[in-house]
Amino acid sequence: MKKWLLILGMVTCLSTAAACGKEENDYSAQYQVTQEMVDSYVQQQLEGFNSVVEQGAQAYLAEDPVASAAVAGWESALADMGDYQSIESITYIVDEDGVMTIDAAVKGTKRDASVQFVLEYSVTQGFALSSVTTTVTYTFGELMKNAGLNTLIGMGTVFVVLILICLIISCFNFIPKIQKAFSKKEKKAEASVDGAVAQIVQNEEVNETDDLELIAVIAAAVAASEGAASSDGYVVRSIRRVR
Repeated sequence: MKKWLLILGMVTCLSTAAACGKEENDYSAQYQVTQEMVDSYVQQQLEGFNSVVEQGAQAYLAEDPVASAAVAGWESALADMGDYQSIESITYIVDEDGVMTIDAAVKGTKRDASVQFVLEYSVTQGFALSSVTTTVTYTFGELMKNAGLNTLIGMGTVFVVLILICLIISCFNFIPKIQKAFSKKEKKAEASVDGAVAQIVQNEEVNETDDLELIAVIAAAVAASEGAASSDGYVVRSIRRVR
């Protein structure tokens, strides 16, 4: 019996210490923050976000990056939440630096969500909104389904990349054959060019020989017609075919 009473006393002490620690870390009274104020603030903010999305007036918040990001996150969450219905609960805490964190549980037609507001205190402006995060609450089955899909997509991507790498590596076997085929074609082209050049040179040599013989015959004929003993004094400068 004494043992159980001792255990019960220890549990009570730990619970009291935890509660006292929470109260010590909460500076709401110092900054004059009440639950009613927080509830009203959260309700106004969420209704404002929802109204902006319904009216499509996001462009009017472009100059306010915090509000614009908050509305964008709320709009993205609505795709999975469904229509916004109500606020289930609101909790808040203010630390010693004047940073207030508000957690609101929101109910939607499809899924619930949690919205976290972070506000920072300044002497001139009071509490000012610094960030808003909206997180949709999924069931365990939905989380497992999404995890399975992500795993399949990741593994599928890896296998596709491996298959592509294998195909690229297998193509390396054909590269030497392709190079060999191209080298043969180049050699044939060079051989044909060399043969054509040799034929042209040969034809020019033949033509030059023919011209020399023709020049000698013409020179001899002219010398004979003039009664000269030899054709040494005659020079044939050009030969033209008469049609």
